[in-house]
Amino acid sequence: MPHDGLIEPLRILAGFPTYSKPKENKMTMTALSEPAAGSPAPESAEPDFTAIKSKQNAAWSSGDYAKVGVTLQITGEELAEALNPAPGSSVLDVAAGNGNATLAFARRWCDVTSTDYVEALLECGRRRAEAERLDVAFRTADAEDLPFRDASFDAVVSTFGVMFTPNQRKSAAEMIRTCRSGGKIGMANWTPESFIGSLFKTLGKRVPPPAGVNSPALWGTQAWIEEQFSAEAQDITMKLKSFNFRYRSPEHFIEFFRVFYGPVRKAFMALDKGEQIALYNDIHATIQRFNVATDGTMIVPSEYAEIVITKR
Repeated sequence: MPHDGLIEPLRILAGFPTYSKPKENKMTMTALSEPAAGSPAPESAEPDFTAIKSKQNAAWSSGDYAKVGVTLQITGEELAEALNPAPGSSVLDVAAGNGNATLAFARRWCDVTSTDYVEALLECGRRRAEAERLDVAFRTADAEDLPFRDASFDAVVSTFGVMFTPNQRKSAAEMIRTCRSGGKIGMANWTPESFIGSLFKTLGKRVPPPAGVNSPALWGTQAWIEEQFSAEAQDITMKLKSFNFRYRSPEHFIEFFRVFYGPVRKAFMALDKGEQIALYNDIHATIQRFNVATDGTMIVPSEYAEIVITKR
């Protein structure tokens, strides 16, 4: 039976004040997929992408992803520097979440349109932009069916967003379609070998992913990026970089993600008490494999691919 809420042993182990969590209906986490990392799923009948996206929306809407997302802000700033946009450039942020890339490009005087299909996350981005008095357009949009004309933007970007779309080929095609000739497509995507790639594999062992949906980590592989984009690309540059997850302790990370990061939250909710303990131990072991801190805290480097594509 699904069990809502963290079991008491996890609270004690965390050694950090527990967080209040929003009330919500229980549901099985089927939002993320982890077949063999970096490999396409076997050919089969096309998945029900509409149903999968509905469950994804619920997963990302649960908890409070914005509290996790802001810790990744530096990756948006670095992507903006990599694209080197001219002031006044039109930029589309796809699956923008709470707006890390949105803010980074707006801070460089770009005309940014920030999109996501989770309205609560767009609202977080809107509040952040207003706090900095940045002029940004926000629009609810599905990354697989963007409501913009062909070649509408000088740059189309996404940081750890578009990689989670279930119909990956379609969302890649939409990024290409909406970018003008000579414009740039920029992304930051976790790699299969990264800490986050390993975390999703850990979740997938306990909560099976949807059948027929590829791993999000494909977006962090050279082969898949070239397969999707090379026909329309003048140039593709992929640079492997690292983001450090810094937390008070491994237990702090697990508690924080269990409460605020929708996919991890849904995974715990889908399990009974015994399975929750097993998942907790699995995540803890994954952290320990990557943790470079020696003082009881957590410093975990997670590899990601910074990708810049110039469209023909």
